[in-house]
Amino acid sequence: MSCVVGSINIDLVARVDRFPRAGETVLGCDLRRFPGGKGANQAVAAARLGAPTTMISAVGDDAFGAEMRAFLATMNVERGAVVTRTDTPTGTALITVCAGENSIVVVPGANACVTPESVTAIDLRAGDVLLCQLEVPIPTVNAAIARANARGARAILNAAPALTAADAACQACDILLVNEVELGVFADALIDADAPIQAIFALATRLLVKDDQAIIVTLGRRGAVALSRHGWIHEPGRNVDVIDTTGAGDCFCGALAASLARGAGMQAAVKFANAAASICAQRAGAGPAMPTLSEVEALL
Repeated sequence: MSCVVGSINIDLVARVDRFPRAGETVLGCDLRRFPGGKGANQAVAAARLGAPTTMISAVGDDAFGAEMRAFLATMNVERGAVVTRTDTPTGTALITVCAGENSIVVVPGANACVTPESVTAIDLRAGDVLLCQLEVPIPTVNAAIARANARGARAILNAAPALTAADAACQACDILLVNEVELGVFADALIDADAPIQAIFALATRLLVKDDQAIIVTLGRRGAVALSRHGWIHEPGRNVDVIDTTGAGDCFCGALAASLARGAGMQAAVKFANAAASICAQRAGAGPAMPTLSEVEALL
């Protein structure tokens, strides 16, 4: 089983020919609304990829909240621990997409109301996988990881957005999953987009604090690397026609959790997640772009 503690948003996605500079207005080519939020995206990915998945989160008592509840239901994500708040709106993300890349502004809304007490709903056991991100309050993330540790479940933290206040969670989790930008924040270093793989390994090694901990760094078109005190791997990227990278990182996280929950080893799980993310990047939007298990198996 996988359990996701994280955010639920509605994504408002505008496509542009180029990103605006500060103070500039540009004309958009298209505007669409998609189900989103890092937590919801990752939960949908895990569920579509074969893992029974439950979610702990919150939405507002509004049209966006009702839409997200209905969407999660169609994706077979268990929603019993998704609370409806009457005092705040559903989270919203404003996303600008240009040439397959994106810039994002997130307004947390109800996600800021996911409390440490919420995680008491998690019925984790040895072999289960917990997946968290940093779009809900850090004390809630800390409580969720502590519960997973106490119950022998594996705790994955996708440390995004990169908040240095989350250092305790980064140290307590079993798998810390970041992209290059987030790695630079936590390793206190500037990372060039074309930095050699060995340089990525060297910086990621700084974040290892436990003998049994692993660090995974997603590198976009260059794939992903994973390392622990016992060794490292580099899973090369796949050559695909990128449409929208908005949900690809979340797809990788959910796919990794699903694969590990089914008992796969780290190398196989990273390979599986990398393939799933490559499919997602060829589709528009986030939640609806997540591939199915049969699609990933066919690609592999």
